[in-house]
This record gives sequence, C-alpha cells and structure tokens, in this order.
Amino acid sequence: MTKADAKVRITKLRDAINEYRYQYHVLDSLEISEAALDALKHELKKLEDEYPDLITSDSPTQRVAGTALEKFSKITHKSPMLSIEDVFSFDELREWENRIKKVGGHDEIDYYAMVKVDGLAMSLVYEDGVLVSAATRGDGAVGEDVTHNIRTIETVPLRLRIPPPYEGGGKGEVKGRIEVRGEVYMPKSGFEKLNQSQKEKGLEEFANPRNVSAGSIRQLDPSIAASRPLAFFAWRLQEGVNIETQEEGIDALQKLGFVTPPGEQCKTVGDVRAFFESLGKRREKLDFWIDGVVVRVNDNRTFGRLGVVGKTPRGIAAWKFPPEESTTKVLSVDWFVGRTGALTPVATVEATFIAGTTVTHATLHNADEIERLGLKIGDTVILTKAGDIIPKITKVLDQLRTGKEKSIVLPTHCPMCGADVIRRSGEVALVCSNSQCFAQEREHLLHAARAFAIDGLGDKVIEKLFNAHIIRIPPDLFALTIDDLKDLEGFGDISANKLVDEIARRKTIDLDQFIVALGIRHVGEETAFALSLAFGSIDALAKASISELTDVPDVGETVAQSIADFFQTDYGKEIIEAYRSVGVSIAKAKAVKRVLDGKTFVLTGTMESLGRDEAKEKIRLLGGAVSGSVSKKTTYVVAGEAAGSKLVDAQKLSIPVLSEEEFLRMIA
Repeated sequence: MTKADAKVRITKLRDAINEYRYQYHVLDSLEISEAALDALKHELKKLEDEYPDLITSDSPTQRVAGTALEKFSKITHKSPMLSIEDVFSFDELREWENRIKKVGGHDEIDYYAMVKVDGLAMSLVYEDGVLVSAATRGDGAVGEDVTHNIRTIETVPLRLRIPPPYEGGGKGEVKGRIEVRGEVYMPKSGFEKLNQSQKEKGLEEFANPRNVSAGSIRQLDPSIAASRPLAFFAWRLQEGVNIETQEEGIDALQKLGFVTPPGEQCKTVGDVRAFFESLGKRREKLDFWIDGVVVRVNDNRTFGRLGVVGKTPRGIAAWKFPPEESTTKVLSVDWFVGRTGALTPVATVEATFIAGTTVTHATLHNADEIERLGLKIGDTVILTKAGDIIPKITKVLDQLRTGKEKSIVLPTHCPMCGADVIRRSGEVALVCSNSQCFAQEREHLLHAARAFAIDGLGDKVIEKLFNAHIIRIPPDLFALTIDDLKDLEGFGDISANKLVDEIARRKTIDLDQFIVALGIRHVGEETAFALSLAFGSIDALAKASISELTDVPDVGETVAQSIADFFQTDYGKEIIEAYRSVGVSIAKAKAVKRVLDGKTFVLTGTMESLGRDEAKEKIRLLGGAVSGSVSKKTTYVVAGEAAGSKLVDAQKLSIPVLSEEEFLRMIA
C-alpha cells in the first residue's frame, strides 16, 4: 500500500469508527459487532504505526496519548460555571416558579427536565470541530486542564459529528469555537467491575463512584484514567450554536455525537412532577447514580433575561430526591420485648427528614450494636434509611460531643414484666427469662394474626383485646363474638360484625402457614414450607424425632431441637388442642413440581400480574425457595416496578435479575 492509499484508507477508517462509536454510545444500536469494531481500530493503529506522520490528534487511536504531566495547568472559563439552586419538594418547586414568573413578567413558562447525574461537571471546548481542551468547574471561574484524561473517555467525541447550522459554519461543517458542558460519571456496572478487580488484586475497594470518577480525572498520568470505566453525559451547548431552546440543544448535542441524559420537555411544573415521580420509580434500574432532576426554563432568551442571583442562574433548579442519610441527635433509648422474648433497643431521635419521611425512631438491633457504635444518649449520629428498611444508626460523630452525653445502661430486668434478663449461650440478644411475659404473649397474638392473614387485626386491636382479658393465646381469636368486640373503644355493631366474619373466613389455613402461626423459634416461612412437605400433617411433625427433622433440607440441629422442644412443652400441646377446639382446619401440604428445586429467589418491587405472597407461593410449590435478602446463595432476583436496594445488591454480586415477564415464563 502506498502512502497515498494509506492516507485514504486511514481517513475512511476514522470516519467509519467515529460513526460506529456514535451508533454504539448515542443511539445504543451498533450495526456491526464489537469484535468487528475492534478489528477496524486495530487496522487503523497498524497503518498509523507504519505512517506516523499521518496521525492526527482527533484519531480514535489517540485517546491515550502523551506522557504524564508534572502538574495541572489552569483554564479560565469564558463564561462562569455557576451553581444550581436546590429544592426538596413540589411546594418548593412551585415557589421557585412563582419567583421566576414574577421577575420575568411571564404568565406561562415551559421547562426542560432531565436527570441530575451524580458526577463531576466538565467544560469541553472544540475548535473547528476538534477537541482542544477540557476543564473542571474549579471555583466556577477557573478550572484545571484535564484534557489528557477526558480524551480517554469513549463517550467524548474527539471530533464532532455532522452538525446542524452553527455560528461561523454552514450545514455539514463545524467552524469556530463550540463549548459543551456536561458530567463525567462512572456507570454502576463499571464501578462494580472496578471494585471486583481491586478485590481480586488484594487492593482496597473504592467507596463510591463519584469520588473515584473525580480522582480518575485528576490523575497526571492519562493511562490511569484510561483504565477506569468512565463515561460522559453532555447536557448543555454553552457557546457557538444558534438554538432557541434547551430541548433543541439536547437534540443538537446528540447529532454532534454526544450521549445526553434522559430528559423531556415539560409544559408545566405538574409535568415536571410526573417526570420526577416516574424517574423515582425506575431510579434503581438505571446504570448510573442520580440524585434528582434538573429543571431549566426551556426558552434560552427567557433563561438569559432572568439573570443570576449570586452564583446561581434564576432559570434553573435541582429538585433533589429525599436524602437516604441524615444526621440527628439521640434523645433516649428504650427496650421493646418481641415474640421470642428478645429485647430490642430503639433510639428516639430528634425529628429528621429522610427518604421522604419524617423519622423520630431508629433501630439499634441489640446490645452488641450499641457497644460497637460506642453510642451514648445525646450523641450526634448518622441515620441511614435505604429502600423500605427501618432507619438505623450507622455512625456516631463523637467529635461533636460536649461532655454531657450519658452512657446507655443495659437492662437487667424485662421492661414489661420485671423478670430477669438473660443472654442465651451463643447469642447476642438480651432475653426476658419469663416465657409467660405478657409482652411476648401480645407479640404471639400479632404474629398469629398475620400468619392467618386476618384483616383488621392490627396491634392496637390486639392490645385492647389482650388488656381487656378477652384473649390470652392465639386460638382465642377464633372464639371472639360480636358481644366481645362491640363494647371495646373504636368498635360498633358494624365493625364488630365485619371482624368476626373475617376471622370466620380464615379458619382454614395451609399447613405451612399454620406452622408459621405457632411461632416456633427459628422457624420462618421457608422452613415451615419445607416441614409441611416433609411431614404432611401437624401430628406427624409433632411426633418427629431430631434425626427425622434434620433430614429436612435447611433444618440443622439447632432448628430441629427448637421444633422438638416446642411440641414437648405444655404450651405447644395446649395451643394445638385449642386451635382444634375452636374449629381451625389445617389443609394438607400441596403437591410440588420440583422444577425450581435448589433455586433461591429474592423478590423486590411490585409486579402487575400477581402479589408478592402469591409469587412466593408459586415459587415454593415448584420446589424453589424465597429469601428476604440477596446473598451469594441467591439464584435469581425478580425485579418488579420501583425495585429497591435489593436490585442494587444483585448487581453488586452479579446475580441474574428477572423481569416480571421472564419470571412468569419461568414458572408457567
């Protein structure tokens, strides 16, 4: 091949590779395989190695080029990179709208809303279509020159694609200076792979993607940034382009070759709200971290006329998602007795807004957790709430102590019945030694009501019935009459009739749920289901030996001993007989097609076609198991609408995730 032929081939290869890059990153649709694209890049590299004088700075082979810098130089932004006003509710968004309408003298304003990516703001400058500089925000006026690192990111075009008309250039060409602003970030999938690689190398894992993204961009050696899975979202054409709206700007950015964040034009703040709520439901499914929605006046002239307040443009706001972490102060710690007699410490804290709700209490799990945290009354703490998990204290900010904090005294006697508190061998929980403690009895009643799925029997109703000495043990629920209920506070003839009818409808129960209702220590839904299949009736289970019990999958010595002990106690025998005397009927164990044998499922989110309990039953009837948390033992995570933190856990552990449709096909 002559040099002239090589020059033509190199030009065509560059154009083709840039077009395929655009298809892959912007359109999410590649006409050829990634392997074929790699082959084109390899051919280009070989030709450039043979003819180095034909290499240009915008060649796809030059993403990692040059040697490490000794220090960063500075770049002054032609127009400052300003901050954005934060709002945290729809009311605050409406207040923002009222202010800009008043200042601008407008009755009607439309908006452009887009996701707010949790990344590092960046300014890219192109001259005649070629990337010449990239700078961090810095102090807003002056940033650091990180061009050598930005060039390594595949989603940053080194040469702009065929554009619409621009200042200084006609259609089909790019002339003059164009500035693009956007965000460098690290995809969730890339972050997990990076940490897995760190782990395999015995190195410390990175704490969060934003920090590692910022750290990667601020490396003097571009090969470090090139080794990190960074990406770029472009969200603003800042200069050099004739466009009238932000919406048109997003369209132009895509045509230039940039990936843009999800967004849409909104006629009203009501439309913004719908976008915000929709985004919140699918937030966990996105492959990048977001912390809210950026709302901008769509019309550029209106945006400009609104001006700037301090360092914040009036025409833009960031509607943040409710924080899942906050700080607060511990006011007191109380101990509550559960069904098994275990005492659980619960902290009362100064009210704080977290994950969309006002929180005044947080769990501390057990005495060992208090010791691990080093917690004292009066401490300032970090409170965390993820998904539907109960808020918990994760850290004590002991540097904020004043000396007036008080140590938490562990209870020596049950706060409900006054019996001695003990700690069972091998366990961390403090336990009430009185098996007849009325707090435990009340919890047994609630537990049974949930197992029988009796609507209308909440904790307040149970407490009233218990305190009035109408019920003592769970079978008493099925002996309730209208006369028992109608004189209780909150009940009348209609509500009493309704509850008695509901209880009567629940007198027939599946064997596995009946085992759950008994409240045997260490026996949850999965174990109860396995026991129901293995023994077929409650009488057979009651007579089972330890060796027979341990033959059941997932039943070890401790669980087997707990089951055997229960059926040998007077309480266990009394409960079984009492249920029979009030007419409770126990259905036989259902036959199982073991097509899901050995597979463990975790359910998260909401499915349209069936409820969570129904989905669990279908899995169990096919021989599968259901777990409440994701672990390495999980086979599949089934993700419905508004899936929570369990989806993130699955992605971290590379657990396969099934959509509702895929799950339904599997169990069909």
